[in-house]
Amino acid sequence: MKPGRIVMLVLGTLAALLGLGLLAGAAFSGWANYQQRDGRYFTTPSERYSVDSYALTSPRLNVMSDAGPAGVDPAGIAGSVMLRGSTADSARQIFIGIAPQSDVASYLNNVKHSELVEVRFSPFRVQYNDVSGSMPPARPTEQTFWAASASGPGTQELQWNLRSGNWAVVIMNADASSPVSVDLRGGARSDLLWPVFIGLLIGGIALLAIGVPLIVAGAAGLGRGGPPHGPQYAAATQGQGRNGLPYAGQPHNGAPYPRVPAGYPEPPASGPPPGGYVYPARLSGYLEPQLSRWLWLVKWFLAIPHFIVLFFLWFAFVVTTIVAGFAILFTGRYPRSIFNFNVGVIRWSWRVAFYSYSALGTDQYPPFTLARTGYPADFDVDYPAKLSHGLVLVKSWLLAIPHLLIVGVLTGTTRVWGAREGYWDDGRWIEQNAGISLIGLLVLIAGVVLLFTGQYWRGLFDLLMGLNRWIYRVITYVALMRDEYPPFHLDMGPTDPGDLQPVGPGPSTTPVYGQAPQPYGQTPPGAGERGQYGRSSGYFGIGGPPASVPPEVHEGRGSQDSPPPPGTGNGPEQGRTPGPESPLPPGPAAPPRS
Repeated sequence: MKPGRIVMLVLGTLAALLGLGLLAGAAFSGWANYQQRDGRYFTTPSERYSVDSYALTSPRLNVMSDAGPAGVDPAGIAGSVMLRGSTADSARQIFIGIAPQSDVASYLNNVKHSELVEVRFSPFRVQYNDVSGSMPPARPTEQTFWAASASGPGTQELQWNLRSGNWAVVIMNADASSPVSVDLRGGARSDLLWPVFIGLLIGGIALLAIGVPLIVAGAAGLGRGGPPHGPQYAAATQGQGRNGLPYAGQPHNGAPYPRVPAGYPEPPASGPPPGGYVYPARLSGYLEPQLSRWLWLVKWFLAIPHFIVLFFLWFAFVVTTIVAGFAILFTGRYPRSIFNFNVGVIRWSWRVAFYSYSALGTDQYPPFTLARTGYPADFDVDYPAKLSHGLVLVKSWLLAIPHLLIVGVLTGTTRVWGAREGYWDDGRWIEQNAGISLIGLLVLIAGVVLLFTGQYWRGLFDLLMGLNRWIYRVITYVALMRDEYPPFHLDMGPTDPGDLQPVGPGPSTTPVYGQAPQPYGQTPPGAGERGQYGRSSGYFGIGGPPASVPPEVHEGRGSQDSPPPPGTGNGPEQGRTPGPESPLPPGPAAPPRS
């Protein structure tokens, strides 16, 4: 990958993240400023405070004590506080006062009182610190050191503009009697929220204006240059694993497609095969035959470098997808370089997921690249020639809701309800997250079986591949890469159906049932200059050629006009009997699709 583009991507991501954080702060401060309009306060719930002493104090009301330039009080514009309360005994009167801490300390010297140490709400819990004393206090209403005070029967309210200094709040009975039991509510407002909102808003917009172009430029640079191919792509198509061992599930090698088994109805003369729709996003993964028994226990740690890189890549993925959405809305086309980058990000994520806890399919460490390599897990999406202008507005959230619900079941954790002890209401029911996702459970079962037996159940692996294939098809659709709706069925096994037959860039060029296969060098009717596989000549999709294309063609050692090597060919779609024009003999019977 290009180092300069990577630096742009990282710097852009950091700037955009900081900008989003500032905008979030701006949104909160703006909402708070709106809520305190017309002189209103942010208030706490009204709760009862009861102490077996003469006074309840809060001695830690410390406001900025340093004077500003030219004698300006820095707290003069900070805002104000409000205290509203009444006694629990209607026969008594309440006193609320604010005074300097030193004067309050002198007033309550050798007087039994209680300091408010900690208050928590939802549920309400309060902690006091009792201070002993032997003298009764004088009536608080007779003292002259109060900066602000309120007293009398019923509900009393005190409002005080903040000033610099160390202050204390005192709550008492107006007659200085004991004990003290009051229902009290506190509130605050600040005049600084508006300038804070403006500053955060400007800063967030400025950082986004810097970060987003850097992300788009870096991503486009990494995706520019056509379909990425790694140097070991041929090894993957030939089914070679580590140390030259074949994968347990072989990739398609160009052999004839199987015919319809006896007793099954023939597919229709045109249209996609029933239950076998080939989606233009293709995911494959081939199980390694000799997996370590214990390595899966520490793969979470080994994959940390990938997780860090993927954090930046997926943030850039979201940004570039939004940019691509606007491009599709106005032009009907997905920018090719951004498309390449986004496919590479999903491909990178799938390799890491296949290595770690979505499949545990290989112990081979994933490569740090967006390009297609010889890794036993691969992902690919055919570049769309044209996308709908209108679907871009609804398919990512509205049309995808059924699939998103299913993906939530596959990847989300279960929720249980339980009682949480330790609260004063003793057994308050709260919601807690627990459990494991369906895919996580299946991977855990596979890992435990592997740990004790050294074997990976092939049926379980095929099921995991089908579930992951469903998820990544939905990601492709939600990321606006294709207009075709993902199918509601599992395509289990290591090889994607799209790798068993060529897939065109759109519905109009996708091969259909009933069309006779063509030998190499011949173009089916209606294909025009797009070539035998429904693509432009020499281009086979963003990830490379379908597996049915001979290696000598996509590796540059031959041409599509060259005859196919013995035992290979461009057979008809899966589930069809070769037509009369085909030079291939009928293949073996295939089991019915799941």
